[in-house]
Amino acid sequence: MQQHLLPSRQHPPRPSRSRTLTGLLASAAATAGLLLTALAPGAQAVAANPYERGPAPTNASIEASRGSYATSQTSVSSLVASGFGGGTIYYPTSTADGTFGAVVISPGFTAYQSSIAWLGPRLASQGFVVFTIDTNTTLDQPDSRGRQLLSALDYLTQRSSVRTRVDATRLGVMGHSMGGGGSLEAAKSRTSLKAAIPLTGWNTDKTWPELRTPTLVVGADGDTVAPVATHSKPFYESLPGSLDKAYLELRGASHFTPNSSDTTIAKYSLSWLKRFIDNDTRYEQFLCPIPRPSLTIAEYRGNCPHTL
Repeated sequence: MQQHLLPSRQHPPRPSRSRTLTGLLASAAATAGLLLTALAPGAQAVAANPYERGPAPTNASIEASRGSYATSQTSVSSLVASGFGGGTIYYPTSTADGTFGAVVISPGFTAYQSSIAWLGPRLASQGFVVFTIDTNTTLDQPDSRGRQLLSALDYLTQRSSVRTRVDATRLGVMGHSMGGGGSLEAAKSRTSLKAAIPLTGWNTDKTWPELRTPTLVVGADGDTVAPVATHSKPFYESLPGSLDKAYLELRGASHFTPNSSDTTIAKYSLSWLKRFIDNDTRYEQFLCPIPRPSLTIAEYRGNCPHTL
């Protein structure tokens, strides 16, 4: 009896296990290559912060008396100043990194710019344009000093010989004593400011709920002119809870400590300016977590992490 065999179905040969593994590895390599290409310099990836200036900071670098930038300075005569008493501009000499953020600093009651001049080259060498000013008279009150700080910022960004080096959208104010009170007044008037730092500030106005500028209040535990209990602490406590803010109380310090080179003042002022004028989050590590009490810090308060 003859058997009729049905033709069998034709199946393509199965790839060997080694060939399958080779294909998977090739696919993975191609995917990795695409990822590397996307992250390579010049690719359309998330851009680095364009306002970062200088190398990555270390504790040693922010405590140093000078940063990585060589600096120059130029005097501004009271004869050409409008709304303030002239001063000195300190700035990085290099233009390779583009423009810089800027800060104007006011002295205190009866004082001249020489009393806060040490901050000029110290901050400028870290990548800022710094303008230490004289006020119209040494007896000017905080509200007047606040207006003068703003006039000096306008001069710096619009008329000064270094105006092309300054980013007019990234500005801050500082001041000592009545100049510190003036920095609060300036921030209240011009909410576009990126940072304010009153140093052992004095002002008859104790409450500042209107401020929208990130503010570092610096007080001194031995201050008898503007005691922290009636000045710096109420200033800080009245700031909005949603605001990026901090309170640094210096240990073993007096009202006049900001008139001399001080590592603790410079370290935290620099970190604050970098963090909020330059939006440089590399400096967040020095502000958050909250610094602990030490030989130079009696108390530090703040809201961490910062939101801006």
